[in-house]
Amino acid sequence: MGDEQTESTTPQARTESHDPDFPEKFLQFMRSGWRDDALSVTPRPEAPNYTKRRAALSAAFAGETLVIPTGTEKVRANDTMYPFRPGSDFAYLTGEHDPDSVLMMRPNGGGHDAILYTRPRSSRETDEFFRSRDGELWVGRRHTLAEKATELGLEVAPLTELPTALADCAPGRTRVLRGHDRAVDAAIRPYDTEEAGSRDRELAATIAELKLVKDEWELAQLQDAIDATVRGFEDVARVLPADRPVSERLLEGVFGLRARHDGNDIGYGSIVGAGPHATILHWVRNHGATRPGELLLMDMGVENRHLYTADVTRTVPVSGAFTPLQRRVYDIVYASQQAGMEFIKPGVKFKDVHQTCMRVLAEGLADLGILPVSVDEAMEKESTVYRRWTLHGFGHMLGIDVHDCARARTDRYRDGELGEGYVLTVEPGLYFQPEDDLVPEELRGIGIRIEDDVLVTPAGAVNLSAGLPRRADEVETWLAAQREAGPRLPG
Repeated sequence: MGDEQTESTTPQARTESHDPDFPEKFLQFMRSGWRDDALSVTPRPEAPNYTKRRAALSAAFAGETLVIPTGTEKVRANDTMYPFRPGSDFAYLTGEHDPDSVLMMRPNGGGHDAILYTRPRSSRETDEFFRSRDGELWVGRRHTLAEKATELGLEVAPLTELPTALADCAPGRTRVLRGHDRAVDAAIRPYDTEEAGSRDRELAATIAELKLVKDEWELAQLQDAIDATVRGFEDVARVLPADRPVSERLLEGVFGLRARHDGNDIGYGSIVGAGPHATILHWVRNHGATRPGELLLMDMGVENRHLYTADVTRTVPVSGAFTPLQRRVYDIVYASQQAGMEFIKPGVKFKDVHQTCMRVLAEGLADLGILPVSVDEAMEKESTVYRRWTLHGFGHMLGIDVHDCARARTDRYRDGELGEGYVLTVEPGLYFQPEDDLVPEELRGIGIRIEDDVLVTPAGAVNLSAGLPRRADEVETWLAAQREAGPRLPG
């Protein structure tokens, strides 16, 4: 099965070049005198949600074996690793967060038997538990397989048995979620024909489409993440001075503290764009500083402990009040967002929400005197010249990924209709680059985006992030109130 597979699927003692040599007396001393305490575990209350999702996936692929890895740890530099974040589809189906694990669903005649292959506790029969970087004296107590099975409501097997299980997978009757674990990909070789290769893509697409509709538990997780995000924005506003510069990275760090305290982490790299940096769509360097009189664009989201993430953007005036020109542009973006949110309901097409938002932006650009053609001409597919000042779409699906359901088929997502239970962002923006000679000088360097997370209901869109104000005057009032309240620590 190759070295790559051994690396991932067979636990090895991971050591480093700078580890000391241990004398035999020390090794003998370390091998004795350890108590083996059991953990008191109970089934997780959310376990039935994962069982239900696996059942839906099982129904879509009757009689076929499905292999869904979570992925492996990634090297950050030399012998240090990035913090591990489980694969979203794997986590969606299991609730398990440990690296290297693999979910296998084998047909049993009337459905599937689901087995989780994962790393067991460090053996005390070898020196792994204190010498390996994966040993429990390095990373902490892991669950026994029985403890994990109890918590997850899922059959669990040691990772050492995975190679045999993969070898037993029937060619042509197995689908793999590829790109997460090179060893698994290598064990079940990609098919040679385009038709056969599409089978694995169909598995990824089906999981993505199952994620389109959020159930009650998922909505609670999203609201939890969004509420923490609101608190994070408040934290930032409370340390944002009106009369002197402060670094973007300080503001990024303040929000990051809230994300780590109230959730798992940030859901994506925080964008903290002061002044002209707000015109850079994915500004994540955050090495600039705010300046009184300029705007500050913050696109940030907390990922909660079940890995559901918020995605919210606010643009605030550093001095506390928008200038007349800043407010004029802000109001155009607000009107675009409001039009999109009012248009959303079950049955409307995703791309029609986009067109609704974009037309309002184009009309605003015409009012500013910078649109070189009529609004109708600008909106034609052969033109779209208005996009020079906006570039991105109106929004995207949101859930256990910030860009959730990304592998869904086009006719179910981008060209499809919105359904009840969908959660998506609405985030129009206008960005006037500092070097853009086609706009008046006073507009150059202004970037404004407003983004909220909305739930599609029979009555229309419900704004889940309404805890943060959107209107220009409300933003000014909110910013003043946060500054008056003063800094706080999460707690």
